[in-house]
Amino acid sequence: MEAVILILGLLVVAFMALGVYATVKVVGAAKRGVDRTITQARRTVEDTTLRAKSYGQLGVGGELAQLRLSLRTSMRATQEALQSGAVEDASLSESLGLFQRLGVHGRELDEDLKRLEREPDKATVTSLLPDLKKRTERITRAAESLRWAARDRARQFADDDLTALNVQIDVEAGALRHWTTEEPAAEARAAAPESPDSPVARGQERSGTDPAGGEGASQAPQAITAPDPRLRTEYPWQKAARPETTN
Repeated sequence: MEAVILILGLLVVAFMALGVYATVKVVGAAKRGVDRTITQARRTVEDTTLRAKSYGQLGVGGELAQLRLSLRTSMRATQEALQSGAVEDASLSESLGLFQRLGVHGRELDEDLKRLEREPDKATVTSLLPDLKKRTERITRAAESLRWAARDRARQFADDDLTALNVQIDVEAGALRHWTTEEPAAEARAAAPESPDSPVARGQERSGTDPAGGEGASQAPQAITAPDPRLRTEYPWQKAARPETTN
């Protein structure tokens, strides 16, 4: 009895632990989903604000907003391309590592540009713009190089797979239409004249028959003994010749 109670107690504890674990996992997944949604919403708001500043604000503020928008757009597109490609192509893991190192420089530049947007000394910010543009161009060019290399690699794999698939389809289509390849070959063999040097022609020549199965022009030589004229009846209505009588 005590053993049964102990087993039931252990089962209850196990179910309670399993329930707590499942609850923690569900709460964690929900929290991550909420954080992801908040991050995407914040990113969308920031991009919209930067786009509005780049088009509606003149001077240094508009140029800084344009640099930030170009940097963020290029880095985000490269990240999405590499992450989606790494699911099917494991060789992109090294490219992801390089992009993470590049992302450190990108975040530093974005923070610098964001801080300079609030800088009241516009003259100093104007003097820093050429260097900021150069840094932005270097980072975005590196990101675009990784992104287009990953896309070209994926497109090349797709082209190779399509070529192999076309070859297999052609082979299968030819196998399904086997009669279209066998009948013309048989007709060609039947219509083609046989060469005099072919084994069939040589055999027919030796047997004295033509290809149609009749007797040929060259017959076998007659025997030395003359044939009996009584046996040379050509038609059934002709009577056999009577032998001559001798006195």
